[in-house]
Amino acid sequence: VEIHGGGWVVGNKNQQGLQLRNHLAGEGWVGFNVNYRLAPRAKFPEQLIDCKRALAWVRAHAADYGGDPDFIVVTGGSAGGYLTAMMALTANDPEFQPGFTDADTSVQAAVPFYGVYDLLDRGSAMAPGFTDFLRRIVVGTDPRTDAERWARYSPIERVHADAPPMLMVHGTHDTLVPVEQGRAFAGALRRASDHAVLYAELAGANHAFDVFPSPRSVRTVEWVERFLDGVHRGQIK
Repeated sequence: VEIHGGGWVVGNKNQQGLQLRNHLAGEGWVGFNVNYRLAPRAKFPEQLIDCKRALAWVRAHAADYGGDPDFIVVTGGSAGGYLTAMMALTANDPEFQPGFTDADTSVQAAVPFYGVYDLLDRGSAMAPGFTDFLRRIVVGTDPRTDAERWARYSPIERVHADAPPMLMVHGTHDTLVPVEQGRAFAGALRRASDHAVLYAELAGANHAFDVFPSPRSVRTVEWVERFLDGVHRGQIK
């Protein structure tokens, strides 16, 4: 399942993840790209709820397309990386499944690319104005008076021992979501999870480096395929 990015305000399922999806399809995987409601009309956590609804649909219909409903993985970049991490870490959480709490929204692996993992930006890595953008456009509340909610919607606050195997990809020269976000999240997840936590930091890579084919993006796609194949075969747990 591919979740597009775009700062939660723009983007479409037909625009991102194509290289990875096409490569995996060539290796026998079944791919689904999904859309979700966008800010500012939709505030958190509506985007996550939409992705979970999509996941529930995929699990119900995967077999119709030759897929395995018992082995579903999720990936995405930027805002999609954020949603990927949240999907992996909030499986079957009723807060994010209103009206479909009985649906199984667990995933068997996750691959977030250059995601935002701490909405509160406690490491002060994000560009000036990031928090105000979230406050006005995406979250809809002020972190100074609603910090518990902001933390609850942050993947770094959701790490736990039963997190599924996860491969995180981040570039060292990411100018939109600085690499410190990835490093902090990977460290927190490694300390908490009983399952595989892989963190690939790509020297010189910027945000959205994989949108267009390049030697770096081709190699990264191959890494992702090997990781997912290892999880599927039970070699990575």
